[in-house]
Amino acid sequence: MAKSNYITRQGWSALNKELKFLWKEERPKVTQAVSDAAALGDRSENAEYIYGKRRLREIDRRVRFLTKRLEVLQIVDYNPKQEGKVFFGAWVELEDENGEVKQYRLVGCDEFDPAKNWISIDSPVARALIGKSVDDEVMVETPSGRITLYINRIWYENI
Repeated sequence: MAKSNYITRQGWSALNKELKFLWKEERPKVTQAVSDAAALGDRSENAEYIYGKRRLREIDRRVRFLTKRLEVLQIVDYNPKQEGKVFFGAWVELEDENGEVKQYRLVGCDEFDPAKNWISIDSPVARALIGKSVDDEVMVETPSGRITLYINRIWYENI
């Protein structure tokens, strides 16, 4: 399945901040460290030089990725018309068949974070929830089988 290009304004800002940090702060420091290590002489056995060059490649790879990704991402802002239904950026309180209650926020694939209960809009659960309302019952196919979820509450954070 292809990745969606949707992101919250908060997520876009975080990626942009990371790009600026890598390009304006981290890369110049590492470049200077590599220059200093290269001045010490034999580069073949110079751990600082070898590590520094590797770190520069990692930074450059991430900078290229972020630059390309930020160009195609679409920021999705809150719209009052979304109230009462599940759309991108919504927080949803779900209850499973066993009565266990969980809350999730639907975000872009570049910003999902299980520790914050942020799930990707491309996930099976999020796909099943799109367009649904409070008290709707949702069937989701998971690797362990089909589960039924009930929507208890929907809300949006206007950040």
